[in-house]
Amino acid sequence: MKVMLVVTHLLGTGHLSRALTLGRAFAGAGHEVIVVSGGMPAPQLDSTGLTLFGLPPLRSDGTNFTRLLAENGEEADETYRNARTVALVEALRSFQPDVLITELFPFGRRVLAGEFEAALTAARALPHSPVILSSIRDILAPPSKPSKAERADEIIDAFYDGVLVHADERIIPLTVSWPVSDQLAAYLHYTGFVAPVAPQPHPDGVGEGEILVSAGGGSVGQPIFNAAIEAARKMPNRRWRLLVGGRDAQARISELSQLAEGAPVFIEPVRPDFRQMLPHAAASVSMCGYNTAMDLLQSGTPAVMVPFDDGNEVEQSLRGQSLSALSAMKVLPSKDLDATRLSEALQRVISDAPRSTQGFGFDGAQRSVEIAQRLWDARR
Repeated sequence: MKVMLVVTHLLGTGHLSRALTLGRAFAGAGHEVIVVSGGMPAPQLDSTGLTLFGLPPLRSDGTNFTRLLAENGEEADETYRNARTVALVEALRSFQPDVLITELFPFGRRVLAGEFEAALTAARALPHSPVILSSIRDILAPPSKPSKAERADEIIDAFYDGVLVHADERIIPLTVSWPVSDQLAAYLHYTGFVAPVAPQPHPDGVGEGEILVSAGGGSVGQPIFNAAIEAARKMPNRRWRLLVGGRDAQARISELSQLAEGAPVFIEPVRPDFRQMLPHAAASVSMCGYNTAMDLLQSGTPAVMVPFDDGNEVEQSLRGQSLSALSAMKVLPSKDLDATRLSEALQRVISDAPRSTQGFGFDGAQRSVEIAQRLWDARR
C-alpha cells in the first residue's frame, strides 16, 4: 500500500514523533510511506525509511493555539496559510495514497480545519479513493462545548473509514476525555499504545544511578529545570542530568548552568539515546506527554510527572492521574512544583516497589498497520 500520514505539531514534537513511529511500522511491513509534516523541522527525530515532506511550517504562539506563527516568528497570514493548503493537496494528488491518516484531526487542530478538509475532499475525489483514518492518542483535549464534538462526528461520518485510538481501552478508554457518541463508537479501533521497540539498556551505562530530568523537544519545561536544580541541592548524593530541548536550547543551557553552579547537576542538549539511559536511571522527572509516558511504562523507571497544564491544557493531567495508580509513579501538579516537594516525591518513588513493565500493549503501531490493511483489502 501507499500510505500518507499528515501531521502538524505546534508546540512540542510528540505528535510528529508518534506519526513517525506509525510511519516506520508501515514501512517495516513493506509499504511505501510519506509523512507530511506541517510543524517546525525536528531533525532529531527518526525518519528512517520514510519520505518526509514539509509544508511551510507553523508553530503556536506559546500555548495560544489560535495564533499561529510562521518560521520567521511573524503571524502566519492568509497567503502563507493558503500556500500550505495548496502544497498539501498537490502532495496528495501526486502521491495518490491507498491509505490517508490524519493525526489528531478532526478531534483537534481545528485551527487548521481548512487545509485538512481541503485534503479530505481531494482524497475523496481521487480516481481510487483511499481508506481514510484519524490517528489519536489515549487522551484528547476535551471539547469546550458540545458543538465541537458534534462537528467532529460530522467530519468523521462524511470522510473517514475509521479512527485509530492509540490506547488500551481497559486502561484509558477514550471516554475519559471525549464524549463518545454511538455514531462515533462505530468508527473506533483501539490499537494499544504506540511506542518504539522497548529500549535496551545503554551499552555504556550512561545514566546509571542518575536522576534524569527532561521536558520534551519544546521550550516549555523551564520551571521543571529550575525546581530540579534546587532539589539537587537537597539531594547532593545523587547525580542529576538535565536534558534541554527546543530551538533555544543552547541559550537555556547557558542560563541553567549558571543557576546550577555548585550543585551535582550536569546539563546538556536532548540526546537520541535518552530512552536507553532510562533503564539505568534512579528516577525520571518529566512532563506527561504520550511518548514520555510510553518510555516510562516500557522502562519501569521510577518517575515523577509534572503534567503540562498551561493555557487550560488538561491532557497530561488526565493521563498522569490514570498512571499514578501504578507503583513508583507520582504526579506533581505544576502549581505545587518546588524544590522541597520535588525532592520528597523523588524519594518516595525511588523507595517504592519496582514497577512491572509487563501487561501493557505497546504494539499499537503494528496493530494500526493490520487495521489499515484489513480495511483496504475489504475495499478491493
